[in-house]
Amino acid sequence: MSDHDDTHGHREHRDGDHSHGHESDDGHTHDDDGHTHDDDGHTHDDDGHTHDHHAHDVSELGFAVLTVSSTRTVEDDPSGDAIEEILHDAGHSVSVRRVVADDFDEIQSALARMGDRGDVDATITTGGTGVTPDDQTVEAAGQLFEKTLPGFGELFRRLSYDEIGTRVVGTRATAGIVDETPTFCLPGSENAARLGVSELVVAEAPHLTGLARRDSS
Repeated sequence: MSDHDDTHGHREHRDGDHSHGHESDDGHTHDDDGHTHDDDGHTHDDDGHTHDHHAHDVSELGFAVLTVSSTRTVEDDPSGDAIEEILHDAGHSVSVRRVVADDFDEIQSALARMGDRGDVDATITTGGTGVTPDDQTVEAAGQLFEKTLPGFGELFRRLSYDEIGTRVVGTRATAGIVDETPTFCLPGSENAARLGVSELVVAEAPHLTGLARRDSS
C-alpha cells in the first residue's frame, strides 16, 4: 500500500437479395452489404477501414483511493480496504490511499492533486455523496469535472436498487474526468463501494483512462 499520506436471437429476415442477421449482444454482428459492427471492440470494417474503439485501453492502472470522512483512519477503513482488495484482484495497483476530511476545500484539493501525479491513472472516492449538510464530495468534484460521466451514477443507482430499494434516490454517486484522470465518487458504505468498484470501475476504468488521454498521447 503506497503513499498513505443478450442473446438477441432475432430471426434472419430475407427479402429478395437483402439479408439482415443479428447475433447476440456479446458480438452484436450486423451483416448488410459487407458491413460488420462488433460491439466488443467497436470494430467497423467498411471499404477496408477498421477502427478499434479499445485500442487505447490501459490494462494496468494505478489508482488513488480517497476515503472522505472526519472519523475514519486508513487503519479503520472497511470501504477503502474493500476497494483496494478488488483493484488488486483485478490486476491494478493502489498508488495513493488516504483519508480526506469532510470538507469542500480539502476534498477538492485532494482530487486536484491526484491529477498532477504521474502514478495515478484513476481516482476513487468513497463517502460524502449523501444529502446531509457535511456531504460535500459531489459538489467539490463537480467543479473539477472537465467532462461528466452521467451514465456511471445512473447505472450505479440501477444496480443499487436491487439492494436498497427506493432509498437509492438519496445516493448521489457520480463520475467525471479531472485533468485527464477518470474520477469515480461512491457512497461510504462498504457494500456500495464493493458494488461500484467490482461492477463498474473495474470494467470501465481502463477504457475511460485511455480515452481521456488519447489526444495527448
